Amino acid sequence: MDGVIALYKERGMTSHDCISRLRKILHTKKIGHTGTLDPNVDGVLPICIGQATKISELLMGSGKVYRGSITLGMAYDTEDLDGHLIATKAIERPLSSEQIDGLLQKLTGHIMQVPPMYSAVKINGHKLYEYARRGEVIHREPRPIFIQSFKQTKVSSFDEKKQTQTIFFEVACSKGTYVRTLAVDFGKLINTPSVMSSLTRIKSGGFDISQCVTLEQVDKAAGSDTLSDIIEPLSTALSDYPAYQLDDSRWKIISNGGFLDQSILPDREPIVRLVYQGETKALYQFDEPKKVYRPFKMFLKNN
Repeated sequence: MDGVIALYKERGMTSHDCISRLRKILHTKKIGHTGTLDPNVDGVLPICIGQATKISELLMGSGKVYRGSITLGMAYDTEDLDGHLIATKAIERPLSSEQIDGLLQKLTGHIMQVPPMYSAVKINGHKLYEYARRGEVIHREPRPIFIQSFKQTKVSSFDEKKQTQTIFFEVACSKGTYVRTLAVDFGKLINTPSVMSSLTRIKSGGFDISQCVTLEQVDKAAGSDTLSDIIEPLSTALSDYPAYQLDDSRWKIISNGGFLDQSILPDREPIVRLVYQGETKALYQFDEPKKVYRPFKMFLKNN
């Protein structure tokens, strides 16, 4: 049982909750997720099983896409609605769509971001949220992130009674991006308190939300012996890497962890996926000084 399940994580659950449930359903401990989702965020959570746990950091490092909303006129200490209200400001004149587009554009490309206090980032051996729960604010150095796109998905909504404006967005971003901090940074551009009011991850690790299955569906499949229908093979999860079909002689070489000469891929791609008899057996990485491909990730049963 090796592969990846594109799990739909429901709101109200932690990523660890999902892993615990799946370990019981699948009767295996060799399982891991590819990046946590906060309890109040739903969406794509790729789950690696068996040999696929070796690629969890590769999937984790891939870009992610989210849809959500930013509400202007109020701020929370957690930067989402799970925390405590810390500031308000009446929105008397809502932003136009053109103004919103311009502000979103300012938060795209290579930018620096300060991680939020309510996060698992460690400073001096302690997670930031541990300091935050004690009421302490710790200095955090800004970190580089990349925002590929940040755009509106529909016309914003203005609540005349509450005097707030809600902006609906889609963002494609790099690993390490805190989308709730982007929501707060949006408000800072116009000196207005703001909060991430909803968030759904719609793409992660190469999987789209349309491919996802629920925990209930996994449980049902496990009980009816159709689990293979919802576990994506390594070849699918690693389809972005160029593939090389191994013959019997080269299969024997990689079975022993040997090197392959650069002739297998004249273009010298940094990483190649090695396939034998229809299955992905390894990822090999090009060693520029030695001009050979050497083991990077091995998916052999005895590894």
